[in-house]
Amino acid sequence: MSAAQHPANRLAQETSPYLLQHAHNPVDWFPWGDEAFERARTEDKPIFLSVGYSACHWCHVMERESFENEEIAAFLNANYVCIKVDREERPDVDQIYMTAVQLITRRGGWPMSVFLTPDGQPFYGGTYWPPRSRMGMPGFYELLSKLHMYWTNRREEVLTSSGQLVQAIQEMSAPRSCDSPLDEATLKQALEALLSASDRKHGGFGGAPKFPHPMDLRLLLRLGQRFSSQDATQHALFSLDKLAQGGIYDHLGGGFHRYATDAHWLVPHFEKMLYDNALLIPAYLEAWQLSGEDRYATIVRESLDYVLREMTQPGGGFYSTQDADSEGEEGKFFVWSAKEVAAALTEEELHVFSHCYNVTPDGNWEGHTILNLPQSIAECARQLSLEESTLQDTLTRCRARLLAIRAQRIAPGRDDKILVAWNGMMIAAAAQAGAALQEPRYLQAAVEAADFILHNMRNDDGQLLHAWKDGRARFTAYLDDYACLLEGLIELYQATGTARWLEEALSVAEQMRDRFADSAGGFFYTASDHEALIARTKDAQDNATPSGNGMAATVLLKLAALTDRDELRVAAMKTLESIGELISSSPLATGQSLMALDFLLGPSMECIFVDGSSSDSTDLQNTLLRNFLPRKIVARNDGHVPAAVESLFAGRDPQAEPQAYICQNHSCLRPVATADELDALLNQLQQSTSMNP
Repeated sequence: MSAAQHPANRLAQETSPYLLQHAHNPVDWFPWGDEAFERARTEDKPIFLSVGYSACHWCHVMERESFENEEIAAFLNANYVCIKVDREERPDVDQIYMTAVQLITRRGGWPMSVFLTPDGQPFYGGTYWPPRSRMGMPGFYELLSKLHMYWTNRREEVLTSSGQLVQAIQEMSAPRSCDSPLDEATLKQALEALLSASDRKHGGFGGAPKFPHPMDLRLLLRLGQRFSSQDATQHALFSLDKLAQGGIYDHLGGGFHRYATDAHWLVPHFEKMLYDNALLIPAYLEAWQLSGEDRYATIVRESLDYVLREMTQPGGGFYSTQDADSEGEEGKFFVWSAKEVAAALTEEELHVFSHCYNVTPDGNWEGHTILNLPQSIAECARQLSLEESTLQDTLTRCRARLLAIRAQRIAPGRDDKILVAWNGMMIAAAAQAGAALQEPRYLQAAVEAADFILHNMRNDDGQLLHAWKDGRARFTAYLDDYACLLEGLIELYQATGTARWLEEALSVAEQMRDRFADSAGGFFYTASDHEALIARTKDAQDNATPSGNGMAATVLLKLAALTDRDELRVAAMKTLESIGELISSSPLATGQSLMALDFLLGPSMECIFVDGSSSDSTDLQNTLLRNFLPRKIVARNDGHVPAAVESLFAGRDPQAEPQAYICQNHSCLRPVATADELDALLNQLQQSTSMNP
C-alpha cells in the first residue's frame, strides 16, 4: 500500500506542512501533546520522537526509507509511542532534545531521532539512520529492536542514563556570568578569534559544510570600524563577495540557499529559508553602506525581490521555507545542463554566459551545472574584452530568459506557515533596505507583515502566538518571537517615523520582560506560563538564527536609546552579563550578543530629524542612511512626536527648512540643514571615533 493510499493518522488534523507530509505514513504518529504521553504511561512504552522540518532533504529520505516501510512501522507501532514534531513550530522541544542528541553523539542535525521515557526524559538519540545497517551505519530497524530489548530487560540502566542526560541538559541550559567585565577588550578578543577562524582562500569561517555566519560577518564590519582593522573589514567584504558569487546564491531568482556542502560555496543544500535571507540582507546592506560598492546593493534588491515574489502571502506576512527537492530530486529545480542553456541563448550570449557562470558540457555537480561566478564580473569583462556595463546588460538579459524558462519547471514545495520570529527578522531587513535604498515596496512589505502579525497572531490577552497557518494562530510565542518582532517594529519606526510602530514595540517589550525575564538577569526561552518541559532553557548561543538573549539585549538597547528609559538599558546590560562567560569564551557562537555589546559600549549616535517645508528633508535622511553607522538610532518629527521620544525633540521645533541634529557621547552638535553639511559632519565623527588595532 502506498503512502497516499494508507489511511490518515492523527497528523492529518495538524496545520504544519511537515506534519501533513507524514499524515499517511503507516506509523501511528501522535503530535506532541498530553495524549501521546498518557498513552506511553498507560502502555508502559518508550517514546520515539522524530523532529524535522518541511524543507529538510534527509527528513524526506528517512520518511521514504523507514516511515513508509510497513515492517518498520509495524514494529514502531507495537513497541513505541511515536511523536512527530515540526522543529519550526516547537523550537522549545527541538532545543532540549537536540542538546540531548549532541551530548550522546557529539553532533546534531535533522531529522532528529530521540528515544524518551514516558515522562519525556531522553535515553538515546541520533539523526538519520538507514532502514538497515549499511556502510558502517547502524540500521534503524536493528536499533529499534535493540532499544526495545533494553527497555524490556534492562530498564534500570535506561532510567539511570536518562536521569544523567536530563541533569546535563539542565546544567547546559543555565549559562553563567563572567567574573571579568564585558568591555572593549572582550570585543578585541572576539576580533582576534574571528580572524583566526577565517578562511582566507574562500571566505567565511571554517571548512565544509560551510554556513554563511551573517551575525559574525556583521560583527566583523563593526569591529573593523571600531579598531580601524582593515583585515576585519576586508575579510567580511571578501566573504560576502564569495557567498554572492557561489552556487549558494541563486543567480537567476535571487536569495540564498541554506548552506554549502563544500568549502568554496559551490554546492548548496538547496532549501531556501526565510531566516537566512532575512539575516544576510542586512549584512549586504551594511557592506554597501561601508564600501559604496553597488554590487552589494544589487544582492539586497535581488534577495528582497525574491522574497516579495515567492515568499510573501497576500495580505502580508512571509512564508517560512522552500524545499530542497522537486520531483523527488534534490536541486533539480535549480540546476542546468549545457544543452538547456544553449537552447535558450544566442551563440554570442552562450559564449559570454557560459564563461561567466561556469557552464560546461560535463557540468560541475553530478553531470549538471550549478550556476556560479568563479571570477567577479569585472574580471570576466577584462577576460572577454568587454565594457563592464555591456557585459552586465548581456548577463541581465540572459538571466531573465533562463529564469522565465525555470519558472515552467515543477517548483519545490513551500512551507507557507508564518512564524513571528522569522517574520520579525525579515520586517527589519525590508524596513532597513527600503529606507536606505529608497525602495517604497520593501517598506510596504514590512508594514504589511507587521500589520498581519499584530492583527492575527495574538490571543485574547494580547500575547503573541508563535505560528499561523490556514487561518489558525497556534502555540505560545517564544523569546525569539518577541525579540525579533521588536527588532522589526523598531526598524519600522526608524524607517518611517510612524509613531504606532514605536508604541507597539514598547508594549511588546513590556510583555517580554514580564513573561520571560529571569530575576538573575537575562531571559528564559519560554514564558512563565508555558507548558512544563524537562528543562527551562536560556537561549544564549547563536545557531542559524540569533540567540534569543542576544537579540533581546540588542532591542532593549535600541529602545533605551530612543526613549531614554534607563531600566531598559539596565535590563540589556544584565542580559549580557548573565551570559558573559559564553560571550568571552565562545565569540563565534555569540555574534549577536557581541553586536549588542558593541552598541552598549558606544559611542552610539542619536540622529533626530525635524522636518520643515523643504524637500531637502529627504536628502538629509538619505545622506544619513548611505553611511555605515551601526550604533545609530533615528527619530523623526513629521508632525507627530510619540510621547516615548519627546525628550529627543525638546527645544527642536520645526523650522522653515529641515534640520538634522546629531548627538554623540551625550553631546549634541550644531544642527545641519543640507546633505553636504551632514555628510561632512558624519565623516568628521567617524574619523574621530575609530581606534587603531
